[in-house]
Amino acid sequence: MMALNGQKKTISNPIIPYVGTIFGGLAPGQLIKIHGTVPDDADRFQVDLQCGSSITPRADVAFHFNPRFKRSGCIVCNTLVGERWGWEEITYEMPFQKGKSFEMIIMILKNKFQVAVNKKHLLLYNHRISLERIDTLGIYGKVQIKTIDFVLDGEMPDGAQFTVPYVKELDTALRPGCIVAIKGEVNKNPTSFTVNLKSSDSKDIALHLNPRMKNKDFIRNSYLHDSWGEEEKEIADFPFSPGIYFELVIFCDSHEFKVAINGVHTLEYKHRFKQLEKINVVEIMGDIQLLDASVSTSPS
Repeated sequence: MMALNGQKKTISNPIIPYVGTIFGGLAPGQLIKIHGTVPDDADRFQVDLQCGSSITPRADVAFHFNPRFKRSGCIVCNTLVGERWGWEEITYEMPFQKGKSFEMIIMILKNKFQVAVNKKHLLLYNHRISLERIDTLGIYGKVQIKTIDFVLDGEMPDGAQFTVPYVKELDTALRPGCIVAIKGEVNKNPTSFTVNLKSSDSKDIALHLNPRMKNKDFIRNSYLHDSWGEEEKEIADFPFSPGIYFELVIFCDSHEFKVAINGVHTLEYKHRFKQLEKINVVEIMGDIQLLDASVSTSPS
């Protein structure tokens, strides 16, 4: 799941159709995680974020998420206001499969919803109704739901104090067990962005992370003794897309850095700069809005 810490409320094995109150409403930084299975005979199902539960007249639907399985399949998203549908936004990528289980996450952002299925980004949907009006979750159609988790994480950081390029000297030098956590949003027409962990007393860069959007390369390297080393760029799934919110976590181990994106382990990078205690600067630049950057020590 996307790595968010916070209170969690779980609903297990709800009967479909399910209509339930979202206690406390929704705010940026929260997420709804749904585990379920698509039956073999499914033709469609839908997940609706609603403004109330009225049937007559039908309650407004702020976010209507509707996988349809006929032909090659598609996902239709829309908003219902005053019993009238707006314009459809259709996605032809279909991560749901008949007879297979799924994990769906709806991330609540300030101006849009972000949906990931099976740990991969799927789509973005701009708010057409204010978040304050949403108080009900509805799930309908041919789908079996195992659990619904509401993860309440409070407000998203506003990023006002994190302008890019961002350079910060760490309060404490890096050592095994340290975690660097970066929260951001990729710009709409991105080329690349960069995260560097470096030393303040030289030009050396211990860890250079450089996702490049056009070719979906995730470059890793080190700059030591006035020259770049050999690039590493192999990656199973490129985790960034235009406009998406992400959480990038770098864990410093004794022999390597381990990097996770949105709670999913993505890569390791063996230390080439051995004097970890001299790594005391984080530098972030490129085509992102930076929302938060922090360093902490692993609790374990």
